[in-house]
Amino acid sequence: MTPYDQIEATRREIVPLVKKHAECWKDELVPALAREDIHIRKVDELTNEQKCALREFFRDIILPTLKTPVQDLARTFIDNLHVNLLVVAERAAAQGSYYVLGVPADQFGRLIKIPKHGYNATIQNETEPHEIELVFLEDLIAYNMDLLFPNEEKVNAYPFRITRNADIDIIMDESSDFLVAVNNSLQKRKRGFASRLEFDKSMPDGLREILANMAGLPSYLLYESDGPLGFVDLWQLLELKRPDLKDKTFLPCISPILTRDKSLFETIRKRDIVLYHPYDSFEVIINLLREAAEDQNVLEIYITLYRMDANSPIVDALMEAAKRGKKVTAIIELKAKFDEDNNIKLAWRLTAAGVQTVYNFPNFKVHAKLCLIVRREQTGIVRYSHIGSGNYNAVTTKIYGDIGYLTARPEIGAELSELFNVLMHGLQEEDFKHLLVAPRTLKTEILRRIEREIASHRKSGGGYLAFKLNNLEETDVIKALYKASMASVKIDLNVRALCCLRPGLEGVSDNISVISIVGRFLEHARIYYFRNGGEDEVLIGSADMMFRNLNERVEVLFSVPDPSIKRAILEDMLEIHLRDNVKARRLLPDGTYVRVTPEEGKKRINSQSWLIENRGIWHEHAP
Repeated sequence: MTPYDQIEATRREIVPLVKKHAECWKDELVPALAREDIHIRKVDELTNEQKCALREFFRDIILPTLKTPVQDLARTFIDNLHVNLLVVAERAAAQGSYYVLGVPADQFGRLIKIPKHGYNATIQNETEPHEIELVFLEDLIAYNMDLLFPNEEKVNAYPFRITRNADIDIIMDESSDFLVAVNNSLQKRKRGFASRLEFDKSMPDGLREILANMAGLPSYLLYESDGPLGFVDLWQLLELKRPDLKDKTFLPCISPILTRDKSLFETIRKRDIVLYHPYDSFEVIINLLREAAEDQNVLEIYITLYRMDANSPIVDALMEAAKRGKKVTAIIELKAKFDEDNNIKLAWRLTAAGVQTVYNFPNFKVHAKLCLIVRREQTGIVRYSHIGSGNYNAVTTKIYGDIGYLTARPEIGAELSELFNVLMHGLQEEDFKHLLVAPRTLKTEILRRIEREIASHRKSGGGYLAFKLNNLEETDVIKALYKASMASVKIDLNVRALCCLRPGLEGVSDNISVISIVGRFLEHARIYYFRNGGEDEVLIGSADMMFRNLNERVEVLFSVPDPSIKRAILEDMLEIHLRDNVKARRLLPDGTYVRVTPEEGKKRINSQSWLIENRGIWHEHAP
């Protein structure tokens, strides 16, 4: 497909989605909120008293913050993903002039509370009543345009938003510092070329054309909306003090063997540990690094950092360890999209604290989630390894479903140590026995295991594969799965997002089932199961089956060595997700999804709710 063909194909999918988004907002969410006494109003629907109160608030609080509307559209730069108003003042428009006014949602939020008892200067901070009424900020501004243009008799305003290209080109030469090169490239992102124009349905065709010409966009990159622009701003609703409308909180599990009154090193040395966040508390990993920072027998700490939280306890522990004289090395991915600036500042901060930072990877991303702690003990040097699917981020671990594995097995630690040497010094890695590492061996090893399953099935039957991952797009892997299906191997796939495989095609993928689960938590774990003629193998780690993951990133999967933990992952995690008949959608041969419903007599299973209720059950499998 040519680039134009691709744009047209995506547009055919996007236009109906935009319409569905607006219908969902107007026909489902707004009425549902109203039933709970949270009302989203139009300003012209309000009582005179409410309009007067809001007008005072606008005049005294919002109006002074508004930038002077820009009249010269040809020289106007519109910020990326920022809601604006195209203002049409009758006299100016008669002379072909229009204004652009930015909506200051970053200061006031997109939704403004309507006062119950008149205006006061703290209207937006007053105690929330049970019944809440809100208006969109752009609607409030548009309704009071006469205060901005007192000499105009008629002024109209139409919301619009421009999306800009966010890719960055990192320009390097032999003398360049990669961190400086990335930082310089980031400055250009804000001024990336326009790639989409969204506008309110009410905007006349002539004005749409004027905006499109200003942005240099053809008609196939224009999108009309019959609902609010920038739905992401509706996170503001979550700030309302209505706990009765939110998910019930729960305490993540901390197994009795992992509490702070015991040495985590002693526990991990005796047995492997699997953690499934957010059902297991991430405090275990934080406490492990804190213990490592304070333990005089810990010599070295190595860790990969991809997306980190502000005020990270992990970062604090690493800096404390460096302060206490330990060798601490952090592999920081500066190209983590939209986290580049955060990671540059993180690199500076860690370096200033005495942590060795490594980030010079211009040609690939380090996406693997790895931590290695080297400790001196009576028996010699012991390496404690953590390999997972999720970032070392104390915030996202509360809302992402991620799997992690702790072990002191020397064979795993030795290979992880060698891998960190490769990342730090640019060495050519050897083929590992226990780790599957992209871009060198991971894809080859996945394909080899699928072929092994086909051979095993042809020999004795019972072939079975079950994968849980975020995205399935890599051509050779999909072909291998089709081949396995045609060989009568049964395959169950739980693919949360992008899936380019089509299940249920006669003679090709009859034996493949695909579900996607979207629920309270973002499904982010990667689990790959191969029955292997009864010699079960389970791989876990960071890699999806995508071209970029297998060819352009450092990713790691490894084979779970402990039989009891392997069984726990299969029975208490993977199988539970595959049995979900509440939040799961099944992918059909034509590429559409349908909601999975319980068969008659079958129990309803919401996998995430089951995991909350049974959190920590997987620890009971261990000896």
